[in-house]
Amino acid sequence: MEPTTDRFRQQAIAALDDAGLQKALAKTAVGFPMKRLAAVNRLPEFETLRDQAVAIKDHTLDNLDWYLERFEHKVVENGGKVHWCRTGDDARAAVLDICRKAGAKTVTKGKSMVGEELAINEHLEANGIAPIETDLGEYIIQLRHEPPSHMVAPAIHVSRDQVEAAFREHHTDLDASRNLDAPEDLLKEARAILREQFIAADVGITGANFMIAETGSTVIVTNEGNGDLTQTLPRVHIVLATIEKVVPTLEDATTLLRVLARSITGQDMSVYTTFSTGPRRADDPDGPDEYHVVILDSGRSELLGGEFRDVLRCIRCGACACHCPVYTSVGGHAYGWIYSGPIAAALIPGILGLEKTADLPNASTLCGRCESVCPVRIPLPGLLRRWREKQMRDGLVSATARWALRGWTFFAAHPGLYHFGAGIKMRILGALGRRKGRFTCMPFAGGWTAGRDLPAPQGKTFQQMWSERGGRR
Repeated sequence: MEPTTDRFRQQAIAALDDAGLQKALAKTAVGFPMKRLAAVNRLPEFETLRDQAVAIKDHTLDNLDWYLERFEHKVVENGGKVHWCRTGDDARAAVLDICRKAGAKTVTKGKSMVGEELAINEHLEANGIAPIETDLGEYIIQLRHEPPSHMVAPAIHVSRDQVEAAFREHHTDLDASRNLDAPEDLLKEARAILREQFIAADVGITGANFMIAETGSTVIVTNEGNGDLTQTLPRVHIVLATIEKVVPTLEDATTLLRVLARSITGQDMSVYTTFSTGPRRADDPDGPDEYHVVILDSGRSELLGGEFRDVLRCIRCGACACHCPVYTSVGGHAYGWIYSGPIAAALIPGILGLEKTADLPNASTLCGRCESVCPVRIPLPGLLRRWREKQMRDGLVSATARWALRGWTFFAAHPGLYHFGAGIKMRILGALGRRKGRFTCMPFAGGWTAGRDLPAPQGKTFQQMWSERGGRR
């Protein structure tokens, strides 16, 4: 999809006016956090595992070149091939070349954020190859021609009625009078449709939650089993991954897996955790004849060497989004690309450029909930503040905002003047709002009071009480 990250404000406003979306987001804001909390409480060593996960990712990033080369060596040793791609264009060309050499007409695809980043479906379609998403959520949004709205639950914004409408529109060869009233009916229909595609596909494409340098294996986690069918039935298996997905050992991968599912779906482990290690060998009962790993950089090397390196620790659980008051108010599509939530606001500027994504670092309250639940402890509020500072340095902030900040800085640097002005302001606000005890309309703050009541000041200010107590508790 073409990024629309420069229109976050307009897209957020539209999302707030979407009643169906707001209903779905209300469930998201409660369901996922409660499941995570229950899972964490069942595992006393969860915080220790988080510390270990941070150590694994930091060590890997410190030695990323060595582990990537080691991974390639093992893949080749096992009979596979690695394709190094600096840009999205390079990766799309590599995938298309593999498909053409295989004579592919259809491609089944497991859920892959890298595939979304590459817009690989659109690229294959433009070149006469039909891609079919096999994850149920991804299949739904493919029919609706939409990007994912969450990294783990891509169709979380879609209602059951909307799914039924999409199925009836596209599954025109089925009985028009069939019953699709229950979710189970929709699931059965999707399963029947996709089974035919699994068998017919010439190439299967999956993502990779992890690439293991020790063995040359790639790992995917799913709850539907579609990933297994995607990578074992077709003659050719293509894995799409980015450079930071590599980990040193199998043991490291299992440590990360223990915090991955718990952090978002509340599962101890996902239903399917599948390790792929090269093409089928002579005594294997199934598997592909060819095994390709397409590894994408796309700006991540630059992040690796700079102040935003910590964002590369992300293991794509999506927990930060489900705990974020901004995401749970406007949803994923408002962010304008395939990543959403706090991790999107921290990662996308590094991939697409800050000048194209200026709104995203400001799409945060900096409340810190994202950092508190991140399984690899990414300091997301700190990273967003750094992006905001860079916006200021690079002149990407409006003149009005710059003058306002300069004014605030002047008053903050002169405490006496600041307290005097604040006292006057509080008295004026108190006089204006005391009749109702709140503000339903306020000059210069209509955007704030339009959606909430602001309590009117009551009694003495904090500074007055602090001064009366001599600056002591």
